[in-house]
Formats: sequence, structure tokens, C-alpha cells
Amino acid sequence: MIIVFGALLLLFAGIGVSSSLRKQNNTKDYLLAGQDVQPWLVALSAVATNNSGYMFIGMIGYTYVAGLESIWLMVGWIIGDFVGSMLVYGKLRDLSAKYGILSFGSLIAYHDGKVIKSIRLLSGLISFVFLSTYAAAQFSAGGKALAATLHWDQSVGIVAGAILVVVYCFSGGIRASIWTDAAQSIVMFIAMGTLLYYAIDDMGGLNETLVRLKSVEVGYMSLFKPELSLSASILIAVGWLFAGFGVVGQPHIMVRYMTLDHPKNIRKVRVYYYSWFTGFYALAIGVGLLSRIVLSDKGSFDPELALPLMSMHLLPDYLVGVMLAGIFAATISTADSLIISCTSSLSNDIFPQFKHNYRVSKIFTILITLFAVGISLLGNKSVFEIVIYAWAVLGTVFGPVITLRMLHKKVDANTTLAMMISAAVVTLGWNFLGWSSIVYEMMPGILTGFLVYFAMRRR
Repeated sequence: MIIVFGALLLLFAGIGVSSSLRKQNNTKDYLLAGQDVQPWLVALSAVATNNSGYMFIGMIGYTYVAGLESIWLMVGWIIGDFVGSMLVYGKLRDLSAKYGILSFGSLIAYHDGKVIKSIRLLSGLISFVFLSTYAAAQFSAGGKALAATLHWDQSVGIVAGAILVVVYCFSGGIRASIWTDAAQSIVMFIAMGTLLYYAIDDMGGLNETLVRLKSVEVGYMSLFKPELSLSASILIAVGWLFAGFGVVGQPHIMVRYMTLDHPKNIRKVRVYYYSWFTGFYALAIGVGLLSRIVLSDKGSFDPELALPLMSMHLLPDYLVGVMLAGIFAATISTADSLIISCTSSLSNDIFPQFKHNYRVSKIFTILITLFAVGISLLGNKSVFEIVIYAWAVLGTVFGPVITLRMLHKKVDANTTLAMMISAAVVTLGWNFLGWSSIVYEMMPGILTGFLVYFAMRRR
């Protein structure tokens, strides 16, 4: 198990280091890979970055507890994501190249031929806080996986993940991240599919598996919670639709599209991306459901450890090594993307005087990684909670603004600031008041951003 796990990590590291053969020692190549990345690489990198440790650790744990109703998260996320792709992705790549913009925050702040400093600074600060928190969740997910399977202290996995992230970033910047993401995405898919196959085979086939799923507990295989009304259930499902749309506000994912070789290739990216994403998400839901049968003693362990524990129960050691590599790869693929995006925010938005300083960008990468490791070691919240929370804030603050900009709507500086601040306040307040159980906070946050725009436009 350890040999296979180590060999795959070395393979990923080798791919990342090999990207240095293509790199150029300048900031544009470090942050945007020279904007010459092929469509399939962009797509697989975006899938790996989007799914992350959240899918292997958080989503599996959520499905273990919630049952089939978790499928609405998948349906809403993919449909919302697709809507966002039609409105934003290709135009985002075109605009970033046209004006030589290297960071997502600077793109938000670009108005009438100049960058508004106040918007750039606010964008940079929000990106730094929530991207680094998001990265901390990925390190925690990797640490949990190693703790459950190899019985190492969780801090070992956290530190090991951080070291790999720095190696990837220093080897080739975002190009190394994208290359390794593509390889990791393939391993993630194979690992999840293998576990699902072994689980169904262990239960005696598909028909017997379905019978056993229906007998887990009342409502486990229901599309909606039995205790909720239909209207309340639909509201929750719609909330996840907004979660998917919120991808347009995620700097670490959007920057992938900014690296694309040409805007006209965005259709090819969509084909690769949604085929891979839908298949992988479906496998994750299936594994999450079956984990409840394999690990029937609910409440005796952290549900977010369901996947590694299930792997150890069903798979031979060498395949546990593959699964562990898949989990770890998922966490690292997102963590390195987050760290690079956070570096971009620091060097372009918060400290723009270092915008073209390649050496300082690398120093920022180290500092951000250390900061995220600190949060991960000291924090005690679940991976699912942290990711969903950070995703909501980033999506609501940036999503409405970037969507309107890509639709060529006139959004002046004051309106942009008002939209960002009001969306953040509503999102944070909604979560603080505990209303997330009614509907995911991203829905009221995004709606607030758009409402502020229409209100100020009528002034």
C-alpha cells in the first residue's frame, strides 16, 4: 500500500517538475502558463480543482449521512456550473488576454481602461482570506486520509501535502499545477470507479445492492427528506443550483480558463469538462451511498473518513494505495491551485508594486502555504463545512459582478463595491444566523448582488 502510494506521488511530482522544461521565468508564465494550455488539459485540471478533497472526504461523508438526497447537490452543482460556463468562461479568457490582466481580482477591478485600486484591494483581501482557508481544508482532507489508512498523525499528511504544493508551484507555477491536475484527475476517476466496482461485487451484484440500500433506514433512498415539505425540499435543491453557478466566482478555477490557448476552444473544454465531471460526481454519490452498508455502525467514526475506511475494508492493499493516492491527489490538485491564485491576489491586487517580480511571487507562495498549514493544524471544522463556506463567500462576492461584466453590462466602480460588500454581508450573516439549513447561503448572497446592481442602475 505504501509503495504504491509513494510511487504515484513520485509520478505526480515528476510530472510537475517536468513542466519546468516549458516554463519561462516571468510572472505571466508563473500565474497564467503563458496562456497556451490545450483544451483537454484545462478541462481535466478544472475538474480536479473543482472536486478536490471535498469530493473524496466531504461529499462522501455528506452522502453517508444524508443518503440519496445528496444527489441534488450534484444535479444543482453541474447545471449551475454549465449556466456559468455559457455566460462567462470564454469571454473571461478573451478579456484577460486583451488587457494583459494576470489575476482574477484585477479583472474584477478593471473599469473603463483602468484598474480601480479600491476594488482591486478588496478583491485581493477577500481572495487571500478565503482561498487560504479553502487551501487549509484541502490539507486537512489529505491529513485525514493518511491518518485513517496509514495511522499517521494528521499533521504528517498536512505537512507532506504542503511540501508537494510548494514543489509543484516552484517547478512550473500554474503550468505544473495544470499538468499534475490532469494526471491526478485520471487517478481520481479510476480510484473511485474501482471502489464502486468492488463494493457492488462484495454485496452480491447490483440487484442485491439496491435491496440492501433500501433497507438502510427510512428515507435513506428518498430524493427528499421525509420530514420536510416538498416546497422546502425544492428550495434546498435550488440552493445547490446557485452553488454550481457560484463557480464563476472561484478564482482558482476561473484562472484555469484564463490559461486556455484560444477563446474559440472553450467548446472543446466544455465537452471534456462536463463529461468527466458528471461521471466522477456520479461515482462519488454511488460510493457514498454504499459506504453506509459497508460501514453500518453510524456514529462510531467521523463520516468524513468513510472513503478511506471503506477502501481498507474492501480493497487489497495495493489498491488501497491507489485510492489513497487518489484522495491525496485530489487535495493537492486543489491546494496548489488555491495557493497560486492566492499568490496572484497578493502580488497583483494587494501589493501591485510586485506585480512583475517573479522572485517575490515565489516568496508569497511559501508564506501563503505556511499560513494555510497553520489554519489546518489549528482548525477543527469538517472539510465539507469549510469548503462550502469559502465557496459561498467567493461565489457571491465575485459571481454577480463578473457575470454582468462578461455580459457587457455597465457596472461602475461604486456599483461594483456595493454589490461585493452587500453580497458578502448577506452571505456571512445568513450563515451566522444558522439559516443555511433552510437554503444554502449562496442563493441569497448571489440574489443580493444582482438586486443591488438593478437598484443602483435605476438611480
